[in-house]
Amino acid sequence: MSKLIRNVCMPLVGAIAMLGASQALAGATIINPAGTIAIGVGDHGELNTRDGNVTVNGEGYTGVAYKFPDGSWRDATSPGCQCEGWGVSVNGSVSGYSNVSTDGVGNNLTQTAFSSTASTALVTTGLTSLPGLTVTHSFTPATTAAGVLYRAHVTIANTTGATVNDVQYVRVMDWDVPPTEFSELVTIKGTGTTTLLDTSHNDGFATANPLGSTSPITAGTLNTDFSKVGPNDHGAYFKFNFGSIEDGKAYEFDIFYGAAPDEAGAIAAIGAEGIELYSLGQSSSPTASPITYIFGFKGVGGRPIEPPTGVPEPGSLALLALACAGLWGSRRRVAK
Repeated sequence: MSKLIRNVCMPLVGAIAMLGASQALAGATIINPAGTIAIGVGDHGELNTRDGNVTVNGEGYTGVAYKFPDGSWRDATSPGCQCEGWGVSVNGSVSGYSNVSTDGVGNNLTQTAFSSTASTALVTTGLTSLPGLTVTHSFTPATTAAGVLYRAHVTIANTTGATVNDVQYVRVMDWDVPPTEFSELVTIKGTGTTTLLDTSHNDGFATANPLGSTSPITAGTLNTDFSKVGPNDHGAYFKFNFGSIEDGKAYEFDIFYGAAPDEAGAIAAIGAEGIELYSLGQSSSPTASPITYIFGFKGVGGRPIEPPTGVPEPGSLALLALACAGLWGSRRRVAK
């Protein structure tokens, strides 16, 4: 995708769509208690919002931001294109979706609830043309890897009065990983064991509408695992099919967003949370920054694909290193 389209045309389309919206809504930027991860939750549960923006490289938006060692917040989804969003469809004929730059916000969606605290946010939206079909995104720090990951618990609830079939959900993002925004390395893993996954690839600019057509940016990334493809300006697209939801029932699953100081820390967090399917976004210059950004799923018909190794806090890592050094020194002294 040319930079003219990505940097000028796509944001303009999103702006026009937002100007046409009749709802006066407000998003929120939330920060985990450790002060390491900030998530910008938009009006309908998409990421990238101006409200409470903390980042220095996101053109006034926060999407998925990490606090770098120098104290600056750097974002990996908002620079250049606020392309992160979601969509739901049922019965193969009706859909609602929201993505700031790619689609505009609130297509056939009505916000019914939005609340936030300093570290949490909850937003519920309904399908405007199908009352009773609602999607709730509840953002909280992750259970185990709270210093690395945010969890978005998603509930697709059906109170329409009838069973809905062919329930599809899309989540898509364009990675723009600092300090090499628009030229990152992207990984996707877990496609072979995630039974409810319908489509995956590396087009982060794809529509969030499940009924829309998509295709990968790079050959060899469609419906398969791949590691560190790039450098390129690309991202991650996932579409799931949850089958049927009876009236009065719901389907629930989790999405994870975050970042770690390096790839090993990211994999440890993924293992600790039992994530089944994930994408990593990394700078194309690891020596400039090893920070690794994370986008993952759980409860989507897969199994944990990384072993749980624990996620020590930075202080704990330092203490562990000192302890190991002491044990090694003691061992050497005994050996003499």
